[in-house]
Amino acid sequence: MRQVSLQQPGGLDRLVIGDADDPGEPGPGAVRVRIRASSLNFHDYSVVAGMKPVADGLVPMADGAGTVEAVGAGVEAFSTGDAVVSCFFPTWHCGPPPVGDFCTTPGDGVDGYAREAVVRPAGWFTRAPAGYSHAEAATLTTAGLTAWRALVVEGGLKPGDTVLTLGTGGVSIFSVQLARHMGARVIATSSSADKLERLRALGAEHTINYRDEPEWGSRVRELTGGAGVDHVVEVGGPGTLPQSIEAVRLGGRITLIGVLTGRAGEIPTAKLMAKQARLQGLIVGSRQHQLDMVRALDGGTLRPVIDRSFPLDGIADAFRHEASGQHFGKICLEY
Repeated sequence: MRQVSLQQPGGLDRLVIGDADDPGEPGPGAVRVRIRASSLNFHDYSVVAGMKPVADGLVPMADGAGTVEAVGAGVEAFSTGDAVVSCFFPTWHCGPPPVGDFCTTPGDGVDGYAREAVVRPAGWFTRAPAGYSHAEAATLTTAGLTAWRALVVEGGLKPGDTVLTLGTGGVSIFSVQLARHMGARVIATSSSADKLERLRALGAEHTINYRDEPEWGSRVRELTGGAGVDHVVEVGGPGTLPQSIEAVRLGGRITLIGVLTGRAGEIPTAKLMAKQARLQGLIVGSRQHQLDMVRALDGGTLRPVIDRSFPLDGIADAFRHEASGQHFGKICLEY
C-alpha cells in the first residue's frame, strides 16, 4: 500500500512516498475505506511545511474520501461500496465543541489520509453527497464544512442576507456558492482581475480588488447603501479584520476562520463594540454538522470548484501550487 509520510523537521522536501503495511480487515464498529482523494488546506500546508511540530513519520492530509471496502461487526451506517468522506474532528459527533486543538485531527494529531487505505471507526466518516466524485467529496471535510458552519449553523443565513467573502481559497469559494444557493447576496474581494471575473461568474453581485482599494471596508459600506453586510467570512486574521469590522453592519456577524495574515496585530476593538457586532472564532464543525450539510447537498446543483488535481506522488507539487496563491477553489490529490 502506498502512503506519504512526513519526516521531521518538516518541509516539502521531507515528504516521503513509500510502501506501508496493509491495514487489514476492520474489527467491531470499524470500516475499511479505500481512499481515493484528498484536498489541500492551509492547515495541511502548515503541517507539511514544518510550521508546527508533529510526530516524525506522520501521514499528512486531514481530508479523505473513498469507498467502503469492508465493515466490521455492529456497523449499520455503512455498507460495502458506499462512498464516504472523513470528519475533521472524528470524536466530535454533536453538541458543543469538546476539543480546542488538533490532537484528534487526521494529518496532525493522528495519521491522515495520504495513503491508499485505512481502517477507522465508522463514526470517523459520513456518506458523501450523491453524485459527487471522490475529489469533490474530499473538499467537504475542512473547507466545505467550515463555510457551512459559519454561514448556516452559526450565522443562520437566510434569503436576502448579504455576505462578504475574502479571496478565492476553498472556504471563500464555498461561502460564495452556499450564499448564492440560499438566496443571499455576495460581495467578494481578490487582488486578481481574472479571479474577480470568475467570482462574478459564480454569482458575486459586487467584487472589489483589495490592492486597488485598500480601504475596502468603506467600499463595502458604499455598496450596501451605508448599512454594511450581515456576514463576513474572515480568513485573513489581524491584517484584514479591521476592514471586516468596517464592512459589517450594526449587529452583524464576523466569523474568524483563518489567520492567513498572521497571528497577532492591532484590532479596532472600540469600533467592534460600537458596531455591536459578533466576532466568533470557528474551526470546522462536528460530524452532525457534516451529516446536515451532506443532506442539504444531496442531489443538488452545488458542486465544489476544483482548481487542479495531482497524483499522490505529486503531493509536494500540489503544495507548491497552493503556496503560489494562483489557485481558484480547491486543490486535490486523486489516487
